[in-house]
Amino acid sequence: MLKSPGSLAQAASSPGLEMYLPLVLLFVLAAAFAVFSVLLGPLVGPKRYNRAKQMAYECGIEPSPQPLVGGGRMPVAYYITAMLFILFDIEMVFLYPFAVSADALGLFGLVEIVLFIATVGFAYAYVWRRGGLDWN
Repeated sequence: MLKSPGSLAQAASSPGLEMYLPLVLLFVLAAAFAVFSVLLGPLVGPKRYNRAKQMAYECGIEPSPQPLVGGGRMPVAYYITAMLFILFDIEMVFLYPFAVSADALGLFGLVEIVLFIATVGFAYAYVWRRGGLDWN
């Protein structure tokens, strides 16, 4: 009934945790590599600084010290284009799995994907009609 100290130590450790050791080591290695890369970059990187490299970059717009110069509005064409890219990129992310498993989904999948394409098509037509794709 009395257990030896060695058997108590074995009972205290979980037998399934040893299989996670390689995963933990991989995370530690990845974190060490990230920290090492961040710390090493400034030490070995080039140190040629000039005025243009130190200025803020605003998507091709000349930065000004006063944001209200030029009519009070900042042009948002770049940001709208980025949002449209994300919208239609997400559409492709949803269409690809359908294309792979179209046979297995059958008529239900076809109806769903037609509704999805119609919804995105209406969004595309709305943006086109409002001039969101014009770069004048």
